[in-house]
Amino acid sequence: MANHLLLAIIIFIFFKEATAAASYNVKKFGAKPDGRTDSSKPFMSAWSAVCGSTKPATIYVPKGRYMLGGLRFRGPCKNRAITIRIDGTLVAPSDYRVLGNANYWLLFSRVEGVTIQGGTLDAQGARLWACKSANSKNCPEGATSLAIYNSNKVVVNGLTSLNSQMFHMVVNGCNNVRMIGVNVVAPWNSPNTDGIHVQYSTGVTILNSKLTTGDDCVSIGPGSSNLWIENVACGPGHGISIGSLGKDLKEAGVQNVTVKRVTFKGTQNGLRIKSWARPSSGFVNGVLFQNAIMTNVQNPIVIDQNYCPGRINCPRQHSGVKISNVKYQDIHGTSATKVAVKFDCSKMNPCRGITMQDVNLSFKNQLSAASSYCMNAGGKASGVVNPTSCL
Repeated sequence: MANHLLLAIIIFIFFKEATAAASYNVKKFGAKPDGRTDSSKPFMSAWSAVCGSTKPATIYVPKGRYMLGGLRFRGPCKNRAITIRIDGTLVAPSDYRVLGNANYWLLFSRVEGVTIQGGTLDAQGARLWACKSANSKNCPEGATSLAIYNSNKVVVNGLTSLNSQMFHMVVNGCNNVRMIGVNVVAPWNSPNTDGIHVQYSTGVTILNSKLTTGDDCVSIGPGSSNLWIENVACGPGHGISIGSLGKDLKEAGVQNVTVKRVTFKGTQNGLRIKSWARPSSGFVNGVLFQNAIMTNVQNPIVIDQNYCPGRINCPRQHSGVKISNVKYQDIHGTSATKVAVKFDCSKMNPCRGITMQDVNLSFKNQLSAASSYCMNAGGKASGVVNPTSCL
């Protein structure tokens, strides 16, 4: 009996050691937390270690500021349980030209089962924005701070992104990505700094996040399906947008999108769908906008199928994007403009199945009531709907 017990204990200890997660501290690979020394190689060495591990593995980033150039964390890896635990701040080079034409600062590609936990990304984008605002022809486009491409089962939890050069975060070609407790921070006038952009992905969830930026808080591009966005605060920014769509003649559609328990404060838009006025095979079908609070929002509810920012070189055709089965339910608050609801749909492909239920939006100027505008839009309204429905 004693021999059997001893054998069981030995097997348990062996199994526990075999399955215990390996941990790799970036400082042990030579990373310097001084915010000036390039720690790119130590971080990539740590990635090689966790990606090559046959058991669960963790990269640990202690407190401090770690300067990193453009990094590519590529898979597939030998295990599907990699955690990147960040207690410090990752800092982009102060010279925006280092990353300006790189497309991405930090790219995760072809990975599965990766969790990014905590930490801050500081892309130091202000100098690039200044270059662009000066209308200089020598400004690079800028890099997305965090890009997740062609990956599965990725979790981003408690990450803060500061002052991205371009988009803060992009999810492209992925399945089952969860973004929880994300904090995005950039000024209202920072150009093209979308908070979270999703395209060609399914099963993406965005929860309990605060997004303040100079462009869309969340933008949903072609090929997106089964998205769930809940408990998100947006503002300043351009709202939560599906689109812009219809840039290409052959384009995948957007379907099964839920946006609920969201707030907008001082934003350019609230809940928006936008497409270019040109032929396209794109579509939007099955969208629920539910329980949204608007505070001084310029365009609380808008479908714009004549989208053309700056009104320069507009296509001036009819949008081929077909929009159907979009429901607005329990939407309340104030509009900064008189037209609180605007459905400007395609003459060739009118919006169909638009539903308004319990929508109450008032014009912040109490001297006159808010209004609604419909063009080529069909649907129905129920419950208390203010301004009066034009469907």
